[in-house]
Amino acid sequence: MNRLILLCLTLVLVLVASPAFCEDAALARLFSDRKVSGTLLIANLKGNALYLHDEARANKPLLPASTFKIPNTLIALDEGVVTEQERLKWDGTDRGVAAWNRDQTLTSAFKNSCVWCYQELAQRIGIARYRQWLKKIDYGNADPGPGLTSFWLSGDLRISAVQQMLFLHKLYKRELPFKASSYDALARIMLVEEKPGYRLYAKTGWAGYGEKNTPQTGWYVGYVETGTEVWFFALNMAITKPTEGAYRQQIVMEALKLKGII
Repeated sequence: MNRLILLCLTLVLVLVASPAFCEDAALARLFSDRKVSGTLLIANLKGNALYLHDEARANKPLLPASTFKIPNTLIALDEGVVTEQERLKWDGTDRGVAAWNRDQTLTSAFKNSCVWCYQELAQRIGIARYRQWLKKIDYGNADPGPGLTSFWLSGDLRISAVQQMLFLHKLYKRELPFKASSYDALARIMLVEEKPGYRLYAKTGWAGYGEKNTPQTGWYVGYVETGTEVWFFALNMAITKPTEGAYRQQIVMEALKLKGII
C-alpha cells in the first residue's frame, strides 16, 4: 500500500469517514501559480471529504511556531496562569513589531502573534507542566526539549500538517482534557472572520520570522463553520522572502472558495 493511500485511509479512519479524495491538482496550482512549495489539507467533520496537496510534506514534522498559541492558550487558561481579561504589561522594550509594543490582552496577544506575551506565560507555566500537557493532548512529537520560552519557535517541538488536522479535529469535538470555559474562551479569541454563511477560526505561524536563513516555514491552520458543516484545514509552506508570508492566508481562502466551502 503506498503512503498516499495509507495517509488517506488513516485520516478517514480517524475522522470517521468513508470516501476520501487525496492528491488535488487544483490545490497544487494555488502553490505553483505563486512559485512556492507547500502542503494543504482540507477535510470535513463528517469525514467523507478530504482534499490534499503534497502528501510527503503533509507528513513532515516541522516547528509549529505561532500555531502553538492554540494549545498554549488552552494550557495557560486551564492552569490558571492568565485570564481572558488580564492585561499583560509591556516592559517598554521595542521588539521590532509595532503591534507588540504595548500592553496586551490574551485576545490581542493571540491575534498579533505576540511572542513576548506567550514567553511570559511560558515562564508562568514551566517546562514540567508543558511536558505533561503535550503528552496528554498528543501534540506532535510532544517534546518541548529544554527551551522553556522558545521550544515552539526554534526548539525541539515538531508537528506535521496531518497531526495539526487531527489535533484540530479533537479540539473542535472537545475531546481534549481542557475545561469548558477554556474551550469557550479560545473560540472567542481564535475567531478571525464572521460573514453570512461562515465563521473562520484560525492561527498563522512563521518559524524563522525575522531571520536571514531560508527557507523558513509558514503555517495557517484552523477550521470553518458553514452552518451545515465544519471544515478543517492545515497549510504549511516554504517561505524564501518576506512578501511570501501573505500567501498563507491567500492560498487557504482561495482553496475554500474553490471547493465551494465558503
